[in-house]
Amino acid sequence: MAQKLNSHKTDHSHYVKKFWKYFCIAFGGVLLFFLFASWGLFGSMPSFSELENPESNLATEIISADGVTLGKFYNENRTPIKYKDLPKHLVDALISTEDERFREHSGIDGKRTLGAALRLGSNGGASTLTQQLAKLLFHKEGSKFLPLRIVQKAKEWIIAIRLERQYTKNEIIAMYLNKADFVNTAVGIRSAAKVYFAKEPMALTVDESAMLVGMLTNPSAFNPVRRPEKVQKRRNIVLGQMVRNKCLSESAKENFSKKPISLTFSPEKHNEGTATYFREYLREYMKTWVQENKKEDGSDYNIYADGLKIYTTIDSRMQLYAEEAVKEHLKNLQEEFFLEAKQNKNAPFLNISKPEIDKIMNRSMRNTERWRLMTEQGKEEEDIIKSFSVKTKMTVFSWDGDKEIEMTPLDSIKYYKHFLQPGMMSMEPQTGQVKVWVGGIDYRYFQYDHVDLGARQVGSTFKPFVYATAIEQLGMSPCDTIIDGPFMIHKGKHNVTEDWEPRNSDGRYRGMVTLKKALANSINTVSAKLIDKTGPDAVITLTRKLGIDSEIPSQPSIALGAVDITVKDMVAAYSTFANEGIYMKPQVISKIEDKNGNIVYEPKLESKDVLSKDIAYAVIKLLEGVTESGSGERLRNTGSGGYAYKRVTGYPYGFKNAIAGKTGTTQNQSDGWFMGMVPNLVTGVWVGNEDRSAHFRTITNGQGATMALPIWGLFMKKCYADENLHISKEKFEKPSDLSIKVDCAPIYVQRPSVETDSTAIKPEEEEQPTEEFGL
Repeated sequence: MAQKLNSHKTDHSHYVKKFWKYFCIAFGGVLLFFLFASWGLFGSMPSFSELENPESNLATEIISADGVTLGKFYNENRTPIKYKDLPKHLVDALISTEDERFREHSGIDGKRTLGAALRLGSNGGASTLTQQLAKLLFHKEGSKFLPLRIVQKAKEWIIAIRLERQYTKNEIIAMYLNKADFVNTAVGIRSAAKVYFAKEPMALTVDESAMLVGMLTNPSAFNPVRRPEKVQKRRNIVLGQMVRNKCLSESAKENFSKKPISLTFSPEKHNEGTATYFREYLREYMKTWVQENKKEDGSDYNIYADGLKIYTTIDSRMQLYAEEAVKEHLKNLQEEFFLEAKQNKNAPFLNISKPEIDKIMNRSMRNTERWRLMTEQGKEEEDIIKSFSVKTKMTVFSWDGDKEIEMTPLDSIKYYKHFLQPGMMSMEPQTGQVKVWVGGIDYRYFQYDHVDLGARQVGSTFKPFVYATAIEQLGMSPCDTIIDGPFMIHKGKHNVTEDWEPRNSDGRYRGMVTLKKALANSINTVSAKLIDKTGPDAVITLTRKLGIDSEIPSQPSIALGAVDITVKDMVAAYSTFANEGIYMKPQVISKIEDKNGNIVYEPKLESKDVLSKDIAYAVIKLLEGVTESGSGERLRNTGSGGYAYKRVTGYPYGFKNAIAGKTGTTQNQSDGWFMGMVPNLVTGVWVGNEDRSAHFRTITNGQGATMALPIWGLFMKKCYADENLHISKEKFEKPSDLSIKVDCAPIYVQRPSVETDSTAIKPEEEEQPTEEFGL
């Protein structure tokens, strides 16, 4: 009996030893498994530096001078924020729903993990917020292959523990919310708050925060735009979790639960929103910038992933006012263009032949996306051309909103060529800071930037450069007189290849006039006489000093504006007059910071002395004459202007402050310009069609005073109404000991008998360049 008992004891001891043997092997295996995983034998693990600076793929933010985000460059639309910028109820909702013991564990919740293991994951996973962050930062989606998934889960545990050692709990929450994807272009909590509710995270309400937290389980399944009812139920579950964790009262939960999902949905797109043309200009600018400015380690910046902050000089308020002014005026003026087009079988083209029209349309076809795609598909040219005559459904631009319509692609090209386009830029003359940039009417449909890329004939806005040269080179003053009469520059002089006799647009002459009166009424013969005295080369030399690098022929016809110049260059050149003769190169960036807030770039101001203070002021006084009694006088009118003025949007303007300006109209009314200046803001406006052969039939509607000036008037009225902008209404500063006479007495002259009695140009009918351009 005793022997039997002893044998039983021996057997039991044998099993105990076996159990501990296998337990040790299993434990050792698990330990080795985690060691191997941490050493990277099952795939790379993040290094210490990578944990300290995880791959963030942050959007570059474009920030206005008044602190408003204009747009972003991104692979992922994500802008990080700090924990202090998160509302408490958002954090409470997150922890209550995703990781109730977040504040207690060190990366892994043992209790939750054991429970999930016992239930075989049937009631959800056991990932803590830190584990989810590890997955977001380093692993993304988990593998569906079980062995690989086990390896990934082990690595997540290890990374989670390391993250807990590296960061505080608050930092982990901020990192998690900054990394989470909320779909619809929103990555990170700040983008999500902007996209779904048009507000910053700190302004989110409890129910809004609960909705966003509810999306985290499965953003696509709980997409509030597509599935609001499902999202509402999920949001209410989150509210319930907040009650369970004593973060919200039951009564508050009941009130929030009754609310429907209410969105202010505004997905961010690069071709929509404010300052779209400027943002595209900045994108191209930054391509050059990253080549010239490297990181400390010598590598290139990535504007789509490095989380830069580009602080621009653009003022978001002024930009909005400019875009509003453009829309108000061009919507109105476009109606007149379409009315004229109804009487023109070749609309929108005027005064060109059928072969010339076909050439324009053929070139336009070949520049379309349709042509490019069909060419890549190997289609024959004949078949591609035929496809442009087949009606198809499409969405087209209109001033009343996008329209669904059926038309041929060829007709759509012609339709778009009817539209008047703007180019508008404003700049502080003393600093060179660009405040406004409007390159077109809608970037989604018209990508060509008429501020920087679109050089167009400037017409009479070129004349101040001629007058400035005459004052500098010949010692003239605004009060000096000159005869407005027939004038000819003979063949051989100033590179003229045939006799050139410029004429005034109304065919009349005014006799003796001051320079101030001549520029105010944009008299062609006087500009021609002045450039004959100075020579074209002297005028060209001055324009080069003023920052204009367009090709300018050494011909006297440039005095009438037969020169292509961009809006950007014209604004910078005119700003020199307002800045006491000092040229400031336009600046669009004030500084650039990296994702950590370190300044990595600050541009240096580029300036140069071009004219003396006296000469610059004399030109200002000349240009003030334009708005006092010349082609820009309508800016000061207060009464009704008659039938034609219904297209002068916003008239009467009734400005009483000092304004220096100049209108410009080119041959056949293809281009309308207005350059307007007050002491601390210079603005240039151009309006015209994409093709120069598409234009108004009459000068009444096609002149700069009708096409461009109203945009300036509307814009400035909006700016003056916003007192926070501090746009000056003061007089231009007069130099002490001014040596040039600028205050002119009126001149009374008996006109020659050959002239008619009607000698004054109407303010709305400025002189324009005539056909004598082809020299």
